[in-house]
Amino acid sequence: MTSPISSVHATPTPAAAGGGDGGLRKAAEAFEAVILRQLMASMRQAKLGDDILGSSATDNFREMADARTADSLAAMRQFGIADMVERQFRGQLAGGAVRSGGGVQ
Repeated sequence: MTSPISSVHATPTPAAAGGGDGGLRKAAEAFEAVILRQLMASMRQAKLGDDILGSSATDNFREMADARTADSLAAMRQFGIADMVERQFRGQLAGGAVRSGGGVQ
């Protein structure tokens, strides 16, 4: 007969578990972009005077432009936030692989 599927011990590869190297890098960049969007939104709220040409359409356009700018800045990786996040999670992934693959206790 055939053996049941549960008897096969497959270990997930990093690519299958989290998208591999590129998945962690993209997630870190996306996190940096979110932080930069919030920073830019806070700066916009701290305006010194009323906008003469202000409207909801202008506000929506500025939000979209700020989001695009934040994405571009995060892709350049000049602030270091994505690098720190990536380094931290890479260390946790390496530590978890060592712990889970331990010997007989």
